Amino acid sequence: MKPRDTSEPLPPPPAAAEAYLGDQLGLMTAFGDHLADTGVSHGLIGPREVPRLWDRHILNCAVVTELLAPEERVADVGSGAGLPGLVIAIARPDLHVTLIEPLLRRVTWLENVCDDLHLSNVTVVRSRAEQCTDIEVDVVTSRAVARLDTLSGWSLPLLRAGGRMLALKGSSAQEEVDEARADLEALGGRRIEVLSVGAGVVDPPTAIVRVEIDERVARTSPKKKKNGSSPSRRAARRKRQQRNENRRK
Repeated sequence: MKPRDTSEPLPPPPAAAEAYLGDQLGLMTAFGDHLADTGVSHGLIGPREVPRLWDRHILNCAVVTELLAPEERVADVGSGAGLPGLVIAIARPDLHVTLIEPLLRRVTWLENVCDDLHLSNVTVVRSRAEQCTDIEVDVVTSRAVARLDTLSGWSLPLLRAGGRMLALKGSSAQEEVDEARADLEALGGRRIEVLSVGAGVVDPPTAIVRVEIDERVARTSPKKKKNGSSPSRRAARRKRQQRNENRRK
């Protein structure tokens, strides 16, 4: 799938992109061309986003790689336009990235882009995250998918013992953490913190909620059933229900 000519071409990469991406800049630019073209025509991003694709989207996602160790397995929940999953896979070819996306037209777009860019370190899975019972990875990423109380139930069960959830958030990151802390802990989350990455590369730096899965929970908890239910998820649901009842009283 080759991008067609558009009236809104991808702007040239900023100096920060050239310095940060090195040899991967050309491939990342080709991905940006897809975003600026078929990404817009397929409704994955808005046309007004094209002039700011580098800073607001590509580099905003690329700096996540600062938190990833060599050759880790990454699952990207709700990949959509490949942000951050495809950006991570391009910036770090040593990683294996699984893109999890339920909508067929988005899956088709992701597969076509991967084929066109010859990305051998990417697997595209059409599924909801809660149905991916056979996936176990080192890191789960996401961007603009859901609030943390919901996102944690989709992401944390995909992690191996000691794995991490990295959720790209905006200025409300700490507020979401405060609201969802009980849900995160009920699912085995620990070392819950908001990190700022990419200073000097992207302005403002990217806010990331980092949650590590408790090794004891991951080792002892049974795997999710086919319907996506697990004891830890049911515990979190009960806590939410109790809080809602207390508010009504």
